[in-house]
Amino acid sequence: MNTVVGAAIIAGGRLLAAQRAEPEELAGGWEFPGGKVDPGESDEDALLRECAEELGIRIALTARIGADWPLSLGGVLRVWTAAIVEGEPRPLEHLALRWLGPDDLYSVDWLPGDLPVVEAVRPHLLNAAP
Repeated sequence: MNTVVGAAIIAGGRLLAAQRAEPEELAGGWEFPGGKVDPGESDEDALLRECAEELGIRIALTARIGADWPLSLGGVLRVWTAAIVEGEPRPLEHLALRWLGPDDLYSVDWLPGDLPVVEAVRPHLLNAAP
């Protein structure tokens, strides 16, 4: 089973969304930053590594969102809320980054695997300090 991890990075009551650059069939779609878990790597370590590689930031994970979110081809997505502890996010491997507030969460075209998680993250935005 393919495990993919994602970070719902929240700052000032807004969520960071990242626009995929590749592969071609996913390019242009929006997602939670993250990626595949390498063999022998914990989900949490993979997420910390991916955010450093993709965004140039160090994060702290706070709460797991739901259980396993199904992905195509039998994979699963595991998502945690996170806070930036060092750095400013940069699109090192994405086309673009956007900060989305609770009212504009659906202003981007989320990838099908990430879309169900968006509504589960919304309450975390509403409870976050501005």
